[in-house]
Amino acid sequence: MIVDLRSDTVTKPTPAMHQAMMQAEVGDDVFGEDPSVINLEKKCATLLGLDAAVFCPSGTMTNQIGIKINTQPYDEVICYKGSHIYKYEGGGVAGNSLASVRLLEGDRGRISVKEIEANINNINDAHLPITSVVSLENTVVREAGSYYTLGQIKSVSEFARSKGLKMHLDGARLFNALVETGDKASEYGKYFDSISICLSKGLGAPVGSVLVCKKELENKARRMRKALGGGMRQAGFLAAAASYALDNHIGRLKEDHARAQVLGKELSQLAWIKSVMPVDTNIVIFSVEDATTPENILVQLNQEQVKAIKFGPQEIRLVTHLDFDDKMLDKTIQVLKKIKV
Repeated sequence: MIVDLRSDTVTKPTPAMHQAMMQAEVGDDVFGEDPSVINLEKKCATLLGLDAAVFCPSGTMTNQIGIKINTQPYDEVICYKGSHIYKYEGGGVAGNSLASVRLLEGDRGRISVKEIEANINNINDAHLPITSVVSLENTVVREAGSYYTLGQIKSVSEFARSKGLKMHLDGARLFNALVETGDKASEYGKYFDSISICLSKGLGAPVGSVLVCKKELENKARRMRKALGGGMRQAGFLAAAASYALDNHIGRLKEDHARAQVLGKELSQLAWIKSVMPVDTNIVIFSVEDATTPENILVQLNQEQVKAIKFGPQEIRLVTHLDFDDKMLDKTIQVLKKIKV
């Protein structure tokens, strides 16, 4: 039995999802003629309370488009110092948008009004980039899936907009946050100009993310998708999988969170573990004692067919997901208990 906890991107379509894909009605999406893509985009826009949506191959693309359509060259984006848009998208904010980033400390990745206020540049000072966007991440991948409540987002958004700033959300794992907070997804549109959601992580679709945005930004978003090479033709097979995921896989995310909680608790009792970050959703990040290394631990895990990844100098990350069940959880715990340092 192989247990793959490297990411929630490793999931494979369920039989029912396969069936939905094979029954999909398709057309040429670049011409705007794929019924399944149109259906998915409408579904996502309605779900999040905004006017338009654009289906893309990846979350990196939807984030990069979101930043691009809300900025001009020489602008600056305010975000958490460990944000995916900054750390894990190949320098895309600089390369695609010609913008700089202002990195904030945050509380486990959640940035506050006070921090933002202290980091808005004086627009009349030609030495400084123009602050134009605040980008939030929910959940925060670098902080073991910590999340914002809608109340926290409301405060940040209202302040940012009072200063003339746009709001972008990297919501790659937004639904993991929503099943914990109980907040309504449809309320999110009030507080953002663009929202990126990923369908190929915890929701289990094979490919795809959607950028949900204001209607006036849609044409810009589609143009940028084309420029970045993201225009797909008969993409309805993928869109059908994404729609199935939205209809059937949101509620079960709680199961992933429960298994992650068990892993976190078991890890905290092992002698070779230095610390475990709080486990809020489906991501478990832990540090190993100085007497060993992540590489040593990962070799031993791999020998037992348990896959994980290094996530820092002394850190390892585990991510629970649709294809990780209770039998795999039991196996993982037993393997972890056998680790030698």
